Amino acid sequence: MSHDPAATVAEFRVLHGRVVDAVEQAVHGKRPVVELVVAALFAGGHVLLEDVPGTGKTTLARALAAALGGTSRRIQFTPDLLPADVTGTSVLDPATGAVRFRPGPVFAHVLLADEINRAAAKTQSAMLEVMAEGTVTADGATHAVPAPFLVVATQNPVDLDGTYRLPEAQLDRFLLRVSLGYPDLEHEVAVLHPGSSAGDVAAVPTVTSPADVARLSRELRGVHVADPLLRYVRALGEATRTDPRTRLGASTRALRALVGAGQVQAAAQGRHYVVPSDVQSLAHAVLEHRLILRREALLEGVTPTDVVASAVEAVDVPRPAAV
Repeated sequence: MSHDPAATVAEFRVLHGRVVDAVEQAVHGKRPVVELVVAALFAGGHVLLEDVPGTGKTTLARALAAALGGTSRRIQFTPDLLPADVTGTSVLDPATGAVRFRPGPVFAHVLLADEINRAAAKTQSAMLEVMAEGTVTADGATHAVPAPFLVVATQNPVDLDGTYRLPEAQLDRFLLRVSLGYPDLEHEVAVLHPGSSAGDVAAVPTVTSPADVARLSRELRGVHVADPLLRYVRALGEATRTDPRTRLGASTRALRALVGAGQVQAAAQGRHYVVPSDVQSLAHAVLEHRLILRREALLEGVTPTDVVASAVEAVDVPRPAAV
């Protein structure tokens, strides 16, 4: 870390709680999911929200941008959407006769990619560079998007008409996949109550700034991860690769994402070092969507959840003294 690790962790723990509390002003009863999305933001990753319509996916993205004091944009992905509609394009300035780049909606701190699987492959591929590098290349020139940069993409797991399966390369660029789900009885009744602030993004206070988020994100990379824990993460990944039910296991990018998310998770709990429980609590959200199962396993009803659960159960956990 750039300065006292304890001071960085203490600062982040307070800020993390404030951001989550702020988002909960508009998204009620989903604190664990909000915490995961906030963790992805500080880990420098992106989030895939897979859920049915009307559960608050759009509200979550907008509320997070409001809490950060940053800019947010929304793209409704459709089959006729073009790459330039996402990243931007070069246009001729009539006043000067010069060609200049007109930024697309990806130039924001939080980008909501709504129903991302409804766009054709060429449009989805336009997201690959910006999600991995934080830049857009147009006409040979590279343009950086604002920092921090978070893509919150949604896809509907029920209505598959007119959709395109996301390619593995793109799925691998999402740090984690989560589902909001329906609220429990108590929270849903509260949401239904007239005058509820649920969905009211205007009620979300700004509790930080993009500059502070970017700074803390850099400093959190210094949260200690012991070598035995790195070997534990690698063993989890190897277990998914050698599982006879999988055709494609967790990539190296996936394991790096698991380590980065674990660092944020540890700091959010007030620790400047990662422990095995951090990795285990994040393994499903980080790894599942990256796995491809064999056809025979799918026919038998096996899911990626089963594969990750088997890996967590089978791999020996490092002893506390070694971590």
